Amino acid sequence: MARILALDTTAELGSIAILDGERGALTEVVLHSPEGFGHILFDRIGLLLEREGIGVAGIDCFAAASGPGSFTGVRIGLTAVKGLAEASGKRVVAVSNLRALAWYGSGPLRATVLDARRGEIYGAVYGAGLEPVQPERVMKFPAWLEGLPGGEVEFIGANLAPFAPALEASRFRGAHVVRISGTLAGAIASIALGEFVAGRAVDPAAADANYVRRSDAELFWKEQ
Repeated sequence: MARILALDTTAELGSIAILDGERGALTEVVLHSPEGFGHILFDRIGLLLEREGIGVAGIDCFAAASGPGSFTGVRIGLTAVKGLAEASGKRVVAVSNLRALAWYGSGPLRATVLDARRGEIYGAVYGAGLEPVQPERVMKFPAWLEGLPGGEVEFIGANLAPFAPALEASRFRGAHVVRISGTLAGAIASIALGEFVAGRAVDPAAADANYVRRSDAELFWKEQ
């Protein structure tokens, strides 16, 4: 089995994880840097590797949260793992934040939600095997609820409190809700291990971001 190093730098609270697939041992540390992660990330990676007694060469695959999330944060994490993988001749897995949220669920249908601001959410639906059931979308929460499949749907997110009234007013009243701590590197590492073992890790140059919605700069430019 492989050893995975995973990053999540897409939100205010980030994290780094190392998963040893052979021993089933996961180490995850939380990152908090209001000024961003670019200036601290490699130091923190180095400290964690040192603590675990391994070097970069001892990592078999690198993984990162690919978004949706902070555009700058997404780029920082992906650029870091692509650089490490390129330098060590390893491969990369980019994991959607919405899919990483689904890892924390237990239901047959897992509806994952992230606040997209502007009164919208990023949402998707995954099955028990974390396979996509409905594609990732950015839209108003009530409208998204209307398009969800029937059956027993579980809702997963870091902060679902703002959406509770709309959820209770919908056909999903009383649905099971999973609230996670907000750190995703451990889930990303676990998903990446499965992708690596299945031969779906990619060359560093092929790993790409998953913004779902265009950046403010691009939207402004398009409107001119």
